[in-house]
Amino acid sequence: METVEIIALSMGVAWASGLNLYAAIFVLGWLGGTGNLVLPQELQICSDPMVMFAAGFMYFVEFFADKTPGIDTGWDAIHTFIRIPVGAILAAGAVGELGQGAELAAFLIGGGLTAATHATKAGSRVLINTSPEPVTNWTASLAEDVAVIACLWTALNSPVVFLVFLVLAIVLMAWLLPQIWRGIKLLFSRIAGFFRLGSRRHSPDKDISVLPGPDKGGD
Repeated sequence: METVEIIALSMGVAWASGLNLYAAIFVLGWLGGTGNLVLPQELQICSDPMVMFAAGFMYFVEFFADKTPGIDTGWDAIHTFIRIPVGAILAAGAVGELGQGAELAAFLIGGGLTAATHATKAGSRVLINTSPEPVTNWTASLAEDVAVIACLWTALNSPVVFLVFLVLAIVLMAWLLPQIWRGIKLLFSRIAGFFRLGSRRHSPDKDISVLPGPDKGGD
């Protein structure tokens, strides 16, 4: 059962990191610092006050950036290079007690899970941003924040339940990602078509008719 708990924590951290890395680190650090969770040795650094301050500050910034249409997509693009590697490192750190083989396996699987979660989040935000109102962005972002806390809480308190839901989440992401990709391709093709139409409207007329001049030859 201890192995199941470690696997659930590892994959829970990886999945949560794809949604909101800073919230995941802050929650881990808070649980470890308050004694509600005995963190693996490799993850005890999350309870360091400096780490918690940095994670809390960045979560504060992300809280507003992630809810602003357009800015959230740019934020996600930048964090492609942050969430995925750090999520993989956290996943590996959660299983460090099981040996180097398990640590490397968790790094690879956790990194892939973080990447899939991040891609689903970022791709869905691109489509959500086609709506000019901010309500959808706020709703999606708040749901993701709640999901991070619920994910880690379930992984720690009901690891078997979490793993069942994780399998369902992976199946859902496997179905969603192609749909999101097709939606993004359609969106960009429409944008490209709009600009092509605009350029044709403003381009000079290439069909210049040449009127015949007067006949200089006389009888």
